[in-house]
Amino acid sequence: MPAKGCYFLNEGEEGPDQDALYEKYRLTSQNGPLLLTLLLVAIAACIALIAIAFSYGDPSSQQAVLGTAFFTLAVFVVLYVLVYAECLIRRWLRASALLIWACLVTLGYVLVFDSWKKVACGWEQVPFFLFVVFVVYTLLPFSMQGAVVVGVISSTSHLLVLGALMGDFSMPSMQLLANAVIFLCGNLTGAFHKHQLQDASRDLFTYTVKCIQIRRKLRIEKRQQENLLLSILPAHISMGMKLAIIERLKEHGDQRYLPDNNFHSLYVKRHQNVSILYADIVGFTRLASDCSPKELVVMLNELFGKFDQIAKANECMRIKILGDCYYCVSGLPVSLPTHARNCVKMGLDMCEAIKQVREATGVDISMRVGIHSGNVLCGVIGLRKWQYDVWSHDVSLANRMEASGVPGRVHITEATLNHLDKAYEVEDGHGQQRDPYLKEMNIRTYLVIDPRSQQPPPPSQHLPKPKGDAALKLRASVRMTRYLESWGAARPFAHLNHRESVSSSETPVPNGRRPKAIPLRRHRTPDRSASPKGRSEDDSYDDEMLSAIEGLSSTRPCCSKSDDFYIFGSIFLEKHFEREYRLAPMPRARHYFACAGLIFICILLVHVLLMPRTAALGVSFGLMACVLGLVLGLCFADQFLRCCPAQATLRAISERVETHPLLRLSLAILTVGSLLSVAIVNLPLLPLPAVGGPAGNQTSLRVVSGRERILCDLLPYYTCSCILAFIACSVFLRMSLELKVVLLTVALVVYLVLFNMFLCPRWECCGHSLGTATKTNDTRSSSALCSWWDLKTMVSFYLVLFYTTLLMLSRQIDYYCRLDCLWKNKFKKEQEEFETMENVNRLLLENVLPAHVAAYFIGDKLNEDWYHQSYDCVCVMFASVPDFKVFYTECDVNKEGLECLRLLNEIIADFDELLLKPKFSSVEKIKTIGSTYMAAAGLSVPSGHENQDLERQHAHIGTTVEFSIALMNKLDGINRHSFNSFRLRVGINHGPVIAGVIGARKPQYDIWGNTVNVASRMESTGELGKIQVTEETCTILQGLGYSCECRGLINVKGKGELRTYFVCTDTAKFQGLGLN
Repeated sequence: MPAKGCYFLNEGEEGPDQDALYEKYRLTSQNGPLLLTLLLVAIAACIALIAIAFSYGDPSSQQAVLGTAFFTLAVFVVLYVLVYAECLIRRWLRASALLIWACLVTLGYVLVFDSWKKVACGWEQVPFFLFVVFVVYTLLPFSMQGAVVVGVISSTSHLLVLGALMGDFSMPSMQLLANAVIFLCGNLTGAFHKHQLQDASRDLFTYTVKCIQIRRKLRIEKRQQENLLLSILPAHISMGMKLAIIERLKEHGDQRYLPDNNFHSLYVKRHQNVSILYADIVGFTRLASDCSPKELVVMLNELFGKFDQIAKANECMRIKILGDCYYCVSGLPVSLPTHARNCVKMGLDMCEAIKQVREATGVDISMRVGIHSGNVLCGVIGLRKWQYDVWSHDVSLANRMEASGVPGRVHITEATLNHLDKAYEVEDGHGQQRDPYLKEMNIRTYLVIDPRSQQPPPPSQHLPKPKGDAALKLRASVRMTRYLESWGAARPFAHLNHRESVSSSETPVPNGRRPKAIPLRRHRTPDRSASPKGRSEDDSYDDEMLSAIEGLSSTRPCCSKSDDFYIFGSIFLEKHFEREYRLAPMPRARHYFACAGLIFICILLVHVLLMPRTAALGVSFGLMACVLGLVLGLCFADQFLRCCPAQATLRAISERVETHPLLRLSLAILTVGSLLSVAIVNLPLLPLPAVGGPAGNQTSLRVVSGRERILCDLLPYYTCSCILAFIACSVFLRMSLELKVVLLTVALVVYLVLFNMFLCPRWECCGHSLGTATKTNDTRSSSALCSWWDLKTMVSFYLVLFYTTLLMLSRQIDYYCRLDCLWKNKFKKEQEEFETMENVNRLLLENVLPAHVAAYFIGDKLNEDWYHQSYDCVCVMFASVPDFKVFYTECDVNKEGLECLRLLNEIIADFDELLLKPKFSSVEKIKTIGSTYMAAAGLSVPSGHENQDLERQHAHIGTTVEFSIALMNKLDGINRHSFNSFRLRVGINHGPVIAGVIGARKPQYDIWGNTVNVASRMESTGELGKIQVTEETCTILQGLGYSCECRGLINVKGKGELRTYFVCTDTAKFQGLGLN
């Protein structure tokens, strides 16, 4: 048994390198673009800080800030170039993330110490550290654990440093507590962003892998399909037939639908100047009678495999195998001037090969070869069990040349001799003495002299011929099998189970490496690391996956060219797809509202801790709490009310939050709009500061005492509240990007107006009082004046910084969401295409093999052994149209016989249609031989059950008779439409047979045995319009209720006198036993 593998596309199953591949994928598709976004924002922030520092007038007083800003700017620019050029590998990307964080924290502390010199400003750079905390989670390539550690370090270090600078933890406790709340909110919302992004990234990766696996498997299915089709049909015919199958499947699904037009498609072409070779193994019938099923299959496969190799070497195309008869053609499908020499050389090589077998094994067999040159009609007829075949008078003549030939010699006609150009010496063949047809047609024949026969024999390298007791110990079939297995012919369908890699020209792979092959159904999972080849195949698969998604998950998606998005803006090119994306359900929508509720609580705590307790504050936050409570209650009603069936309506509305876009959008706008409003609405309502307030010492500015708090200390916390409201807008990851832009832009404009224009006249006293305080402080320089201009500049700076960061982050997130939707859509389409291809593959394979045999090669067991099966009772039928040989003529009127074949195609196709009827489901078409139709019933019995049901075995014989009668009726209908008088001649026999698949290049299912030979003789010795059966078959049919008429004794070749019977078709009873 082959090693057990695992299904390639199992749900939830990951390969051994899946985690590493995911990290590599996330590095390419997310970490790089997000890091570029952060670096771009950080560069702009550094430039803005430098400009602000220079605008103070005296740069010498800002040396620390300027020096740090210039240094970090240089670092960020260098890192941006490296990341943009994709020069940083994953390990260095993590190190660069730490470097970026260290630079940002350093810059933040420089700003803190610079502000500490102007302590009257009350500006501890809380927004800057909130920015650092937020980007650690959202834009820097840390893991979740690493981001939490770095975020907590950033927050706690700021609180500790600020407390140390204050010198007294007791006085600013409320302020420090408010800072802690702000940092906690930043950490939690950042972690929420990262968690949602990681989930979306994993989902996108999963669909990406599935889509690429499907795409790879689809390519291999196509390649397998082509290999399979080319194994039975030449390329010039197979493509048209494949397209017809695919079109039929698309129109009618997975039904074995057959077109009902007046004429079936005919895939036959005429070729001139070809040579036809027929070869028969003399003595093989006697040898086969002594073989076990496996020995027979192995022997035939090795012999014909060797012949296929000889055919390939001599530019010949094998047409078909008929028992132990092998025939091929040279000059198809491309005309060859050396076609006659090719066939003669092949015939000589075949005779030499059989001679070697005879000498090595002592088995008395030889090769008889006949060749004729002329014209042929080649192609496929019928609808099932396609087999490439050739027809013409010249083909029939080549067959007669073989039958009248001499064992061990190549028998050729004068037409073939004329094409040899004296390449071989010949002698008179005297074929007219052995075949009356050759004498009647006055066809002169010749025997080719093998040039090797005139040379001294080389020293024998074959196995010695067994002598004496050794010959008695081994049967002839065993000696043959052992010797032939040393030839090492390929096994049937080996090219399907062990394919080479898909051509690298089909899918470009980085570094020129070839992608690894994917088996038909499963891939094996041995220790691939054991061989360098296995490792390189894994690497090539990783590279192929990453290269395949490069166009969609680019490091620079905003400006990269794509076939799916517009160049600027992540809008789908296809309008219907854009609409589908916007109307798609949003599974995590309720989590967005929960996170918004958390942000509201943090804003509320900041206001409660620091802001004056006014009525406006209570009313605004009370209303907001009610609104948000209703929204959250609606979102989570289906979770809370599962045990309350009476609230089914409310639960249904709650479930629609994630599925109904209009409801979801309305609630999101209400929630975000309320948060953006409540963050700033109390600022204009604050009381005016008291002019000439207390200025006794430094700490008096920091003490919270009702309405006497210095309002300048509150500005940073209003700023932080506005920033948290901005973040609340961004936590709605799947919300429309355009809506986010509108909400954030409107909020930014309103905030800037309130901070810079509306409040400016009312707060001029702030600068006056601060200046007074500064002048009375002996420990501070009078030049370190904190003015209103400083405050509003920094407020504007931080608002614009977060606005820009969140917009760019939202742009990236929107791109990933769209990418996820795109891959899911692609996966769905390619899954459908793959299923279609699988159906085509199955139909193709079932047109070569019976369904139960096809499952042996491509099913879950993935068998690689020979297929052979012995049956004790199979009913075999041969049905021929003898009059067709008279009907077939080659002239200009019927296009050199093409129109005659069109009629034969209609006959065979109508016969094939009968196989689709349920009552004939047990009948299996084996092949067509000219105008003879061969079928058998009882081959689909499961292995091990052949001898268990005698009644069912007998029912197969009745089914075969009914099928024969149906064939006769079909032929009568064709006669009425074509004005012909064809009659069917049928022979039936039952008994043991051996079934198997032989041939590697063109696998062919066949049955052998005495039962088959006798059934063929029943047909050839029968009479038109009658079904001839043996005495044993007649006995069973009479038991089933059929009437039979004794014909008497007839002479059957190889069997002597046999008593045969005709089945009375006019009085046949439709018993129904075993027929349905």
